[in-house]
Amino acid sequence: MLSENRITLFETTGFPNPARIRAAIAEKSALNDVDFVEIDVMNLEHRTDQFYAMNPMGTVPVLRTAEGEFISESTAITEYIDAFFAGPSLTGTTPLERGLIHMMQRRAESMVLDAVATYFHHATQGLGPLIEKYQCSEWGNHQKQTALTGLSYFNEHLNEHSFVAADTFSMADITLFYGLAFAEFSGLNIPAELTSLIAWREEMAKRPCFSNQ
Repeated sequence: MLSENRITLFETTGFPNPARIRAAIAEKSALNDVDFVEIDVMNLEHRTDQFYAMNPMGTVPVLRTAEGEFISESTAITEYIDAFFAGPSLTGTTPLERGLIHMMQRRAESMVLDAVATYFHHATQGLGPLIEKYQCSEWGNHQKQTALTGLSYFNEHLNEHSFVAADTFSMADITLFYGLAFAEFSGLNIPAELTSLIAWREEMAKRPCFSNQ
């Protein structure tokens, strides 16, 4: 039973997008203020009428807000969390910060995380035939090249910056961090010559929001 006036995150442990939300909640020091409900994707719990009622797209994560509404899409959930809980902003405090963070957050998604996901789901066994109903290996391998290009882009960017956007830790860093983790899981390791990206990842891994969830 869901607790009234409590935020609830419906997640699947080990999946990159739920991990992004966990990290955002942890960065706001609010893990004890959120209830977590595990959704067993491998047993198709995300394809039930009950889950579709929360999110017709059938994807995790989904957030039940303190107001009783359901929000899906990781960026939208992060926006809610950032506004609801006190603590350092993850989405920017000035017009310039907000613009830069949202721009780089989208680049981290499209150039790395989403590209890796497409490669994983289309050009590998993915989550298995029960989940992967349609695969196009040509498209998956095309997106693999997109991801590799994205890694080079962020390596160059991080030659000059400590964070992905606006000189402050933000949701853009969280997205890239888990994009790299998903890439590694999918067999796309960071090329050794991308030293700035490797160093950035090692430094980010020390943050409590990533290491103490």
